[in-house]
Amino acid sequence: MSANRYLVSFDAHQTFHRFTDILVIGAGIAGLRAALEVPSDQSVLVVTKDRITESNSSYAQGGIAGVRSPDDSFENHIQDTLVAGDGLCDRAVAEQVIHGAPSQIEKLVAWGTKFDREEGELALTREGGHSHRRIVHALGDSTGFEVMRAIIATARNAPNVSLWDDTFTIDLLTHEGRCVGAIVARTGMGRFHIWANQVILASGGCGMVYRETTNPPVATGDGMAAAYRAGAELRDMEFMQFHPTVLYVAGSARYLISEAVRGEGAYLRDVNGERFMPAADPRCELAPRDVVARAIFRTMERTQHPNVYLDLSHLDPAMVLRRFPGINRVCRGFALDITKDQIPVRPGAHYMLGGVTVDSQGCTSLPGLWAAGEVTSSGLHGANRLASNSLIEGLVYGTLCAQGAAEASRKMGRNLTALPLQNIIPPPEIDDRLDIADMTAALRSLMVRKMGIVRERPRLLEAQHDVEFWCRYVLTRDFDTRAGWELQNLLTVARLMIDAALQREESRGTHFRSDFPTRDDAHWGMAHVIAPPRLTEGEPAVPSTSGSSATAVVKPPQEEF
Repeated sequence: MSANRYLVSFDAHQTFHRFTDILVIGAGIAGLRAALEVPSDQSVLVVTKDRITESNSSYAQGGIAGVRSPDDSFENHIQDTLVAGDGLCDRAVAEQVIHGAPSQIEKLVAWGTKFDREEGELALTREGGHSHRRIVHALGDSTGFEVMRAIIATARNAPNVSLWDDTFTIDLLTHEGRCVGAIVARTGMGRFHIWANQVILASGGCGMVYRETTNPPVATGDGMAAAYRAGAELRDMEFMQFHPTVLYVAGSARYLISEAVRGEGAYLRDVNGERFMPAADPRCELAPRDVVARAIFRTMERTQHPNVYLDLSHLDPAMVLRRFPGINRVCRGFALDITKDQIPVRPGAHYMLGGVTVDSQGCTSLPGLWAAGEVTSSGLHGANRLASNSLIEGLVYGTLCAQGAAEASRKMGRNLTALPLQNIIPPPEIDDRLDIADMTAALRSLMVRKMGIVRERPRLLEAQHDVEFWCRYVLTRDFDTRAGWELQNLLTVARLMIDAALQREESRGTHFRSDFPTRDDAHWGMAHVIAPPRLTEGEPAVPSTSGSSATAVVKPPQEEF
């Protein structure tokens, strides 16, 4: 039994249509930066599944990394990125993004972003893995909120940019091997076919595939799953970065405690009050995220305690309150004084390092489709993302995507037309009522238990078996709700992640196999795990862009999905 090429039935003859030169899917930092780079003589339509303010970008606390100090250098930043990436970064990509960071930060300032300043200059902080203070930040610990406020305001005033919120992208439309648009569902207006010369995918990550996550509810991997169904190449799906410090209060929502807290000198302690990072790594609390997350995991196992603690009590209280007003506000809601009390924390799924394969300009393996931001695997982050490198990647690649897409669109001219596409999904053999919420919760729990920080083959095989079973009777259904489509996307992404984790028999960066506990350059080197493009009936395979003879290829599952 195979999954459907499209999640829903449709007939282009009976659907509303919208035409645009450039379609941007996602309104986070990468998507809106792309929209603002498209020349004014070309129309841009930005669609986002929730409110325009609801994206991972808006929740970013720490800041944006960029070389600004005379004590720092591009080479320092590049080396820090490569070290954190644990041998899997593309140096040329790192150079491109890091050299582009200062001008992107200046562009944000020009658009009205109010970064924190000291003596008139942009204030800089340091985070784990960074050798120098190079992180610009805003509102203390609410950088993403302020940056997105300025970008959204700028986009609203752009005459060639239209913004559609509450618009769920169900699938990418393809015809004769290229992306030609998307089918979307807009709240209160029904479904639309959006036809575009070029499509830019900037839909963000998939942190909601885990029960413990820093991500907002919108991060369900919709863009990754849609790109996979459309035939685009995905890679490195085994690499999910777990943020070491997520506020843990049983029964409550999870809140990110920024890495900048440790950057300013906070300690990590176990339940007995002992610091454990000095024994785990010479960089102590400023080690890269994967190192700190595993150290916390091992400490929790050793002490049989559900969390560890962040301690800021030795720091200047005035500095702490000035620097972290948002974190202070959240903690006070739980009667915690961050200047005195220890903050209970544990790791949570934070950032997907794998995704849609893109080249140095943001071009995917599917003609007509570009991609930027967390939905992609660009080569910048390798096996572990350096703190505060994500927003700058979105800015740089959003810019590059828009430049390439606009040029390609101009060559095509304005001759868009609706294509006679049709998709019919037969009803299920057993028309039982599916409890979508229960299955979503079960999947997210399974991923924590069997595809978490520490992995091993027996548990991965159990996870693969369970997800395969769910896929067989969920991915062939025709849902008409966002919750149903999100479940289908989460299952698709989970299966790709599990398959990739089974394939990579070594430990590297955020991927740790207890049965293969060391990095194995002899067998893996710079190899990527490629999820083979899903072949759609009647459409040719799209050639891979990886071009590496060392690439490991994930074998298709027994039950194709």
